[in-house]
Amino acid sequence: MVTGVLPRVRTGWSLYFGLSLLFVLIVAVGFWPSYFGALTSGGVDRPAIIHFHAVIYVGWLMLFVAQTALAATGRLRQHMKLGNFLIGYGVVVIAAGLLAAFGMFWIRVRAGAVAEAQSALISPLLDMIVFTPFFAAAVYFRRVPDVHKRLMIVSTTALLIAAVGRMRFLGGDPWLVYVVWTSPILIAMVRDFVSRRLLHPIYVAGLIVIALESPLMRRLIRETDVWLGISGRLAGALAA
Repeated sequence: MVTGVLPRVRTGWSLYFGLSLLFVLIVAVGFWPSYFGALTSGGVDRPAIIHFHAVIYVGWLMLFVAQTALAATGRLRQHMKLGNFLIGYGVVVIAAGLLAAFGMFWIRVRAGAVAEAQSALISPLLDMIVFTPFFAAAVYFRRVPDVHKRLMIVSTTALLIAAVGRMRFLGGDPWLVYVVWTSPILIAMVRDFVSRRLLHPIYVAGLIVIALESPLMRRLIRETDVWLGISGRLAGALAA
């Protein structure tokens, strides 16, 4: 490559670079009032595990942006090298998510807020339950770009609910929340349909699975006897 000449943008990947920026925008808007904005004024009082989880999560988004930028500009060798690092980083994302989930559960139980602990635990667990298999599949199919990049979009979209759920201006409308939450997948599906007359099964499966972990489903699960029994026994063990 000649010094000073910008790499040619690969149109097939430019969409994914745009979606990576959309991920960042959604997270920034969702978490700004309660976290990022408060950080700028020094007013965030959160346990250390939450700050650790936030750093890992933001790191994932920044690496995702870098990956799609490399692919969009044709630097596929660098993209693959960074991808090898991202495999390990994805495992860290999962570990950090579980650490934050069970760490906050323990903190709430020790503070006597057992019901709150039981209710709050289900959301981060579902996030990891959905993210993990899609991410694992993306790693497995990393040599098949058309499959790999779609699985990465779905896996990262699954993590957006924490941000979208904090968007008070959505008014808690379940359909509006779902559309904003899944907007990266919906945009990618529209692009596929317009350019290739294709509804890719990975996106369809992603929309279905994400619907199964919607806020409504989370409320239903946390009220079941099975969940109350499991989380109650866990709380009892921690409180002993």
